[in-house]
Amino acid sequence: MSGGSAGFREAFRSGEIGPHYSGWGHFAFTTLGSLAVIVFAASRVERPTALELALLPVFFLIANLTEYFAHKGPMHHRRPGLGVVFKRHTLQHHAFFTEQMMECDTSRDFKIILFPPVMLAFVVGITVPLGAVFYVLVSPNAGFLFAAVAIGYFLTYEWLHFAYHQPASSWVSRIPGVAALRRHHQAHHDAALMTRWNFNITFPIGDRIFGTSWKEKPTD
Repeated sequence: MSGGSAGFREAFRSGEIGPHYSGWGHFAFTTLGSLAVIVFAASRVERPTALELALLPVFFLIANLTEYFAHKGPMHHRRPGLGVVFKRHTLQHHAFFTEQMMECDTSRDFKIILFPPVMLAFVVGITVPLGAVFYVLVSPNAGFLFAAVAIGYFLTYEWLHFAYHQPASSWVSRIPGVAALRRHHQAHHDAALMTRWNFNITFPIGDRIFGTSWKEKPTD
C-alpha cells in the first residue's frame, strides 16, 4: 500500500466512521431493506402476460444504463447540487481504494464501499414515479415488475461492489464470474483510467455499448 493511501485510510476512519458504526449492520440494512421492497413489488404481480415478462430485459437495461451514466457523470464530475456524490466517490472512495490496494481491512471499512443507508430511500423514491409510468401506460404488472427489477439491480450493485473490495482469497471472491468483474472494476480504480473507462460496476453492458471497456492501457 502506498503511504498516501495508508494515510488517507487512517484519516477517513478517524474522521468519517463513528464509534458506533457497524459494517455488518449496514450491510444487513441494505440487504434486508432492498429484499423487502423486492418481495412486496413481486407479490403484487398477478399472472403476468408474455408481453409483460418480455419487458424484464428492457427494465434491466434501463437500470444498467442508469448505473453507467450516474457513474460516468456526477460520480466522477462535479455537478450542481451533487457535489457530495463526487466527493464521496472520486475524492474518498477512489483515494481509499487504489488499483494496487482494492481490499478493505475490517468490516468498519464497509462504510466507504456501501452507499449510505439513506440511498435505499432515494432509489425507492426514484423508482416509484418511474414504475407508476409503466403502471399507467402499460399495466399494473409492468409497474411492479419495474420496481422489482430496479431495486433488485440496486441490491446486485451493492453486493457485487462489496465483493470486489473483499480479500481476493475470500469465498465471495471465488463465486463464478466475480473475479472477472472484479478485474473490470479494479482497472477503473487506476487513477489514470477512472474518468474514461469501465463505468459499469455490475455488468459491463453500458461500457460495451459506448466503447468504454478498457482492455489495455491506451497510448495517447
